[in-house]
Amino acid sequence: MRVLGIDTSCDETSVAVVEERRIVSGVVRGQDSLHQPFGGVVPEIASRAHVERMLPALDEVLGQEGAAEAVAVTNRPGLVGPLLVGLSAAKAFAYAHGLPLVGVHHLEAHVAAAYLLDPPPEPPFVALIASGGHTVLYEVPEPGRYVRLGQTTDDAAGECFDKCAAVLGLPYPGGPAIEKAARGGDPSALDLPRPLRNDPSDDFSFSGLKTAVLYRIKGQGKRRRDPDAAPYDVADVAAAVQEAIADVLTFKAVRAATRRGHRRLVLGGGVAANTRLRELATARAREAGLEIFVPPRALCTDNAAMVAVRGAELLAEGVRDGLDLDAMPYAE
Repeated sequence: MRVLGIDTSCDETSVAVVEERRIVSGVVRGQDSLHQPFGGVVPEIASRAHVERMLPALDEVLGQEGAAEAVAVTNRPGLVGPLLVGLSAAKAFAYAHGLPLVGVHHLEAHVAAAYLLDPPPEPPFVALIASGGHTVLYEVPEPGRYVRLGQTTDDAAGECFDKCAAVLGLPYPGGPAIEKAARGGDPSALDLPRPLRNDPSDDFSFSGLKTAVLYRIKGQGKRRRDPDAAPYDVADVAAAVQEAIADVLTFKAVRAATRRGHRRLVLGGGVAANTRLRELATARAREAGLEIFVPPRALCTDNAAMVAVRGAELLAEGVRDGLDLDAMPYAE
């Protein structure tokens, strides 16, 4: 089945067509320049940008490949305004062309992005999905089944990157800025906490790490806009932040897989585009005897191809949604 995927869960307007786990065509229109002055995504600005970009994106993708046979759209979780733009477009297209429609869970789509690899991972496996809004471990015991093992109890890994970058005076988005600033830095120059690293649960916590960086730069009990407490090396702090986040994520992901006797580990989400995370995850997975699957960076960040792949799974199971499909910003 040739599936049209639409994703507007945050600040990327993405449309793609996928057939048999192969990307036929696709576009991703980012909005970083619109949100940089505010240090983060502004939902109203994101929603308006999606409205402006959706029809040109649909025209470009459908002009490249021809007709679709079904429509898959992210309807949960995400920013409610952006989600509604994508939902409206998907419903209109499905209704106008008499096509089946299915709503897709955004984080499950990030897991499904690995199915676009050649060869793809075969269940069972464990997947680490880390992004600006979410940090989750999933178990995929069989095709089409996604079991959440653990998640962040406070800040997501990507949010921690963003807030630490802001403290250091680095631009948004923080992940790429921290990675660039960390080049040449000494990750051991700053002793940062690894919250919940050795906790037996599969949950994560990054709020304490973010606060530790704030207090190191600004002083105990200070705020981000307060003057710096003492001189510091940006490269060293950035490297230490990056290492702490990568250490916790990879340690717990590999442990989750080995605990359950699985031999495969999948990475996904925007944070999985980080070079150090990819290196450390690969090294630790191989040391544990795991086969690791890491999509290219373009498939780690938000994209509609992954939504189409997960949608195709659901459609094959007979799942269909009506035109009353709603946005669920806080869906589990």
